[in-house]
Amino acid sequence: MTVRTKRLDAGVAQAMSAVSAAAKKGLGDPALAELVVLRASQLNRCAFCLDMHLAVARELGVGERQLDMLAAWEEAGDVFDGRERAALALTEAITVLTDRFVPDDVYDRAAAHFDGPRLAHLVGLIVAINNWNRVMVARRIPPGGYTP
Repeated sequence: MTVRTKRLDAGVAQAMSAVSAAAKKGLGDPALAELVVLRASQLNRCAFCLDMHLAVARELGVGERQLDMLAAWEEAGDVFDGRERAALALTEAITVLTDRFVPDDVYDRAAAHFDGPRLAHLVGLIVAINNWNRVMVARRIPPGGYTP
């Protein structure tokens, strides 16, 4: 594997960082935000983002059980509450887009747990992490470069 470590254009990186920060702030739940970005990063196989966001999640106090069970959240029983499950389902629907759209029932379930602005920020966060994943995977950035 060839690592393509040319620096990302500063303006692009700043814009992407601004979108991510605004979405996280607007969502208002840092721990949930990390679960969302971790799940998208798992689906996108972005080792750099997984490494980074696992460290952030631990700093925020996200429990090891949730981190361990995230890949199987649908089968994890009460490890995730209804709000977390709705956010993770929406994350998967937006990340994978296998049906070329987000199913109404998945969106409606998220809308039942998040008011309009928070739902918009959740969608923005999912889009932002997918953007980061694609940039990091395309450049083959290995894990281990993140320092808090």
